[in-house]
Amino acid sequence: MNALCVSGASRLAFVLAAMFALTGSGVALAQQKVATAKELLGQWSLVSIENEKGEKSRSFGENPSGLFIFGPNRRYSLQIFRPDLPKFASNNRLTGTPEENKAVVQGMLAHFGTYNVDEKAGSFTIKPEGSSYPNWTGVEQPARAFEISGDTLKIVNPSPSTGSSVSYLMFKRIK
Repeated sequence: MNALCVSGASRLAFVLAAMFALTGSGVALAQQKVATAKELLGQWSLVSIENEKGEKSRSFGENPSGLFIFGPNRRYSLQIFRPDLPKFASNNRLTGTPEENKAVVQGMLAHFGTYNVDEKAGSFTIKPEGSSYPNWTGVEQPARAFEISGDTLKIVNPSPSTGSSVSYLMFKRIK
């Protein structure tokens, strides 16, 4: 088996280990109530996102903005933006310079589609129907572990679009 291939069981083990790291300890996670699909519903504002590939990095900057919406009909929408995206000098998004276009493509991620929650595993999967990262369009993504505490949603993405080994996202519920 190729060392880069990860079986479903080992991917789940990796996600659980990441959740343990996210919560500070495995004991803390085991003692917490698993979040339900109903608790995930609503609108969530992005607080932070950190990628890890050896070292931690913030590909969306220190103060990214974003919105994750989980609808009752199992539909979702996600947008994430760097705070320092350049304005296009031409004032026309169709005539941006190569540098402006590169900065925008690398500084934002948006997709929408369907989601399913596995309450027993404390995870959800998404299947984007449209994405600013076209490689994801129509492809069900690996399960993302999640935890809800009060108005805070923490997500561990084991296969981010940046090629990092894992991304940690934190959101606050919009009331």
